Amino acid sequence: MIPPDDARAIRARALAAGFHRVGFAAVGPLAEDHPRYLEYLAQGRHGDMDWLAENADVRRDLRGPGILEGARSVIVCALSYHRGAEGSPMPGAAVARYARGGDYHNFFRKKLRRLAAWLRREYGAEARPLVDTAPVLERAWARRAGVGFVGRNGCIIAPGLGSYLLLGEVVTDLALPPDEPMEERCGSCTRCLDACPTQAFLASHVLDARRCVSYLTIEHAGPIDPSLRAGVGDRLFGCDDCQDVCPFNRTAPPPLSSTAGFAPDPRWAEVSPEAILAMEPARWDALAEGTPLARPGWERMARNAAVVLGNTGTRRHLPVLRAQLARDDSPSVEAARAAIEAIVAREDAR
Repeated sequence: MIPPDDARAIRARALAAGFHRVGFAAVGPLAEDHPRYLEYLAQGRHGDMDWLAENADVRRDLRGPGILEGARSVIVCALSYHRGAEGSPMPGAAVARYARGGDYHNFFRKKLRRLAAWLRREYGAEARPLVDTAPVLERAWARRAGVGFVGRNGCIIAPGLGSYLLLGEVVTDLALPPDEPMEERCGSCTRCLDACPTQAFLASHVLDARRCVSYLTIEHAGPIDPSLRAGVGDRLFGCDDCQDVCPFNRTAPPPLSSTAGFAPDPRWAEVSPEAILAMEPARWDALAEGTPLARPGWERMARNAAVVLGNTGTRRHLPVLRAQLARDDSPSVEAARAAIEAIVAREDAR
């Protein structure tokens, strides 16, 4: 075990790098979390996200060749993207808080890399930085490291910060004094479960991704189930509903300067669902480059835009929706057809 002064210096270095919460955990097998993860996969609740099933065994223990052989500790770093009451930057559509600015992978990864490089330089340590592209059960490690507890909605909740958090890790062969794991503090509160617009929670801590708006609008490639379209509402990309109602998120957000990477991108102020439908895919790719909104690609975003207009649009949106019907093999076609029917029925009923 490294001396306490060195452990304090490492924690201070991580906080000085711009992370909002830092915790240490001793590396070992995830004897409880990993079996639950495998059961989740066996039930098919991950939907189209096949990458979640890849390297499933690697996620059990960080010490294998998949992560870092000889690893002894993991430094869990949390970055808050809470920017207060700042609303969606896109007119007529909601965008998840974390996705309103630049791609967080870029600046988050740089912070982690700098911390890992410092550990190698100062302590001669092996250190591997990880963001959410590595096969790691991040929430399990965040709980073990005392960064926060796993709420009923599956999000890590850090008292004093809330749940608008992104997680990253530095796995190292240094033996750091572990922090106390944090157990659940939700009590009898079920606001997050009750707020889900598509009833995606089967029980506390059990999310069926196939019903989740974030999954449907970002990861799912095909048409959105007709029974779930109304629940999508005006949500074009992602969903924050289960977090927005959480009492732990009533805390004051960090200073805006420390969340500058999540500041709304001014490009989105000129973009709306109908604008997405009207533009060519190459134009969308250029607009979305370097942002989280690039992940689904134009076809899924056009599908989402059509669903949003089906829920919120008026007759003035019918021309742009009808124009989608000429596109071949695009999920936006079926969504546009359904949106036209929904708007006409809604307008006729008035």
